[in-house]
Amino acid sequence: MTDATTGHRATLRAIIAAWQAKDIDGVLAHVADDIVWHYAAPGLPPVHGKAAMARLLQRFLADMHNIRWQLFAIAEAGDRLLLEGVDAYDTSDGRPVAVPYAGVLEFRDGRVTGWRDYVDLGVIAAQRQGEAATPHLRALLAREAVL
Repeated sequence: MTDATTGHRATLRAIIAAWQAKDIDGVLAHVADDIVWHYAAPGLPPVHGKAAMARLLQRFLADMHNIRWQLFAIAEAGDRLLLEGVDAYDTSDGRPVAVPYAGVLEFRDGRVTGWRDYVDLGVIAAQRQGEAATPHLRALLAREAVL
């Protein structure tokens, strides 16, 4: 059994490092075969299983560069981590995208089995079209990260 105080956070750190390095296999090493990933809950249906997650990650990485994943808060509840953070990256054409999100990761035997990201898809779409971040969005993004 993984110690939630150190093990789950260490797993999260490893996932972040792998994602920033564009290492899909590194990300997948920390998820269960039967993962259910709500990558934009509740706006889009989840993906089920490692293979489906790999395909979606591959699609994402095709247009994500200089990935900056920051966390502003982490809370632990048993085998769950609750997160508040920002996903930021540059598109292939150089547009910056930064979106605040909240997330929940559920663990079993040290691997992520459930992952729910709550994001505003409209914020992502606007920035991908070249719209600048609003002042209130910039204020959210400017906070000091804990991870």
